[in-house]
Amino acid sequence: MHHVTITFAGLIPGLNKLPVHIGNAILIALIIIVMVLVGTARIRKGNVEDVLVPEGKFSLQNLLETMVEMILKLISDTMGAEIARDYMFIIGGSAFFILFSNVSGLVPGFVPPTDNLNTTAACALTVFFLTHYFGWKEHGVKYLRQFTGPFLWLSPLMIPIEIIGHLARPMSLSLRLFGNIMGDHLVAAIFFMLAPLFVPVPLAFLGLFVAFVQTFVFILLSMAYFSGAISHDH
Repeated sequence: MHHVTITFAGLIPGLNKLPVHIGNAILIALIIIVMVLVGTARIRKGNVEDVLVPEGKFSLQNLLETMVEMILKLISDTMGAEIARDYMFIIGGSAFFILFSNVSGLVPGFVPPTDNLNTTAACALTVFFLTHYFGWKEHGVKYLRQFTGPFLWLSPLMIPIEIIGHLARPMSLSLRLFGNIMGDHLVAAIFFMLAPLFVPVPLAFLGLFVAFVQTFVFILLSMAYFSGAISHDH
């Protein structure tokens, strides 16, 4: 007898015909879009003075502004303040999607999309291709020199090494994120079945910690790859 997991995405027409990880990924993306639209409603409707003055109480807008400011500061400290806003779209988008996907595993009825290797591989490949796009955009054809090493006579040795090293990046990003989230989700499910009355609360805090750490590691490595691609030092 097969065990069937009931998820929120599986209850939505259209999404219930898709694989579980794709349906949940789309649902997470829709939730983020709705949160952004609701959180920025005051910005779109209010005047400049009202928008610049923070609300005196907790609100979705304050939460989103805090998250965006933290991500922007992290990019500024890692890649430089002068280019931080240029990379906010990919780093911020990755941070929101991965964090919400990871945290969704703590909510009954959700299966974290990052619990599936296909999702994490898609995120990693996005970073991989954008890394080389940014590098080519910054350096042009000179970007290929990084694969040949400091001397042309070393290129027969350096080119295979560099190619293997670059191909290992998306594998590392995807497997690390997938393995940690799948492991955390699996351990939580096992302990919940063994001791449903006592285990959920401490495991929820552990799961929340893992969700934030894995999001931070993913975007930090992504910024390191981007910085290396656009750097003029080499």
